Amino acid sequence: QVQLVESGGGLVQPGGSLRLSCAASGLPDSNYKMAWFRQAPGKERDFVAGMSWNGWSGAFMIYEDSVKGRFTISRDNAKNTVYLQMNSLRPEDTALYYCAADPEVRLINDHHHYRYWGQGTQVTVSS
Repeated sequence: QVQLVESGGGLVQPGGSLRLSCAASGLPDSNYKMAWFRQAPGKERDFVAGMSWNGWSGAFMIYEDSVKGRFTISRDNAKNTVYLQMNSLRPEDTALYYCAADPEVRLINDHHHYRYWGQGTQVTVSS
């Protein structure tokens, strides 16, 4: 059974940084994708950043345009954890951030194609 547990959210001032963590258990050793999505009140769940792994090409990463150059997704294999380092945070980054995973490595940025979700961690950017 796959379990995802997020942590690291909080309140930060504009321009500040946070690092979100997603501890995963039950995922295969290869051929799966993980991603971060976010959802603000009254809005749809949006893609933020994602990674996929397969036996042929290794890791592949993509980012939503508004976070390119500010956010970085990475993973620690030994800890089975995926991170989202968020720098230069803006008020519009305020949302509930979710970690997601799925054995199908395609369609990284489509939330409809993820079977497993964490409970979410709140990020609030405000002065």
